[in-house]
Amino acid sequence: MKHSDLRAHYIKTAGIVALSGNVVLAAVKFLFAYLSGSLAVAGDAIDSSTDVLIAFVTLFVSRIIQQPGDKEHPWGHARAETTATMALAFIIFFAGGQLVLSAVKKLICGDFQNEISLAAVYAAVVSMAGKTLLAVVQFHYGKIAESEIVKANAQNMKNDIALSGAVLAGLLLSEIFKMPVLDPVVALLVGAWVIKNAALLFARMNMELMDGNADSSLYRKLFDAVATVPNVKNPHKARIRRMASSFDVDLDIEVDPMLSVYEAHELSEQVESAIRKEIPEIYDIVIHIEPNGSDGHQPKEEFGLTPGSL
Repeated sequence: MKHSDLRAHYIKTAGIVALSGNVVLAAVKFLFAYLSGSLAVAGDAIDSSTDVLIAFVTLFVSRIIQQPGDKEHPWGHARAETTATMALAFIIFFAGGQLVLSAVKKLICGDFQNEISLAAVYAAVVSMAGKTLLAVVQFHYGKIAESEIVKANAQNMKNDIALSGAVLAGLLLSEIFKMPVLDPVVALLVGAWVIKNAALLFARMNMELMDGNADSSLYRKLFDAVATVPNVKNPHKARIRRMASSFDVDLDIEVDPMLSVYEAHELSEQVESAIRKEIPEIYDIVIHIEPNGSDGHQPKEEFGLTPGSL
């Protein structure tokens, strides 16, 4: 099985596991929310519902990224995963916002539960146990598939464990201190937590869609790899952009102007091999060859990095 097909298989498997697990958890938590009347538990159930949607999108994406490049998408369809993950950030943000609004409304109206419900406690415990299992599975498949959407889902589930713990703490504190107001307060904090993580996820995916790269270590690896090839000088105009789990690289190098085209091409092949050895996740490399010293005679470019700019 090809690497791309194997990766898609892992993403699909992660989606099926997440879908099955979250459907069960969402149903159980909605039932407990109904029995307990707890807004915090209802918020936890809503969060699990968004996880069901994430699982559906993961399954859909696993099919798209398997498609080969075509005339409309010559770089392939890997960015479908990035686009889908960004869309999920909006969904998660909306879910968190709805919970915040509901909690604020309840605080303003003073509509509080007077007694703690065992159903709410059971809901929090079941959620923490179920999400722990799902998070372990998602982290496993996200790592071996090098999938941003699966890793994001795994992190989201890890956050859910903390959220369910906060719900449980709020319920217990409201009973211990006889302060039912703590239930909507915890719901408010849960909603804020969800919004925060949605914003962070959006920022990370937006960086990728704008061809940005905040990981300077990749450029160090790139320039270190070029330095291992004899007779290659002045690597510059280096650009690395992420494409889901892979990287696309543009680079200019300088060689002896007396070399033949064939000899210069052979050097570029050695440079490419060295870079791929240092950064195995490379999808494609475009290397532009220039004669030694030509960079100083060209107009200053406003893009790309050099070893000195790190």
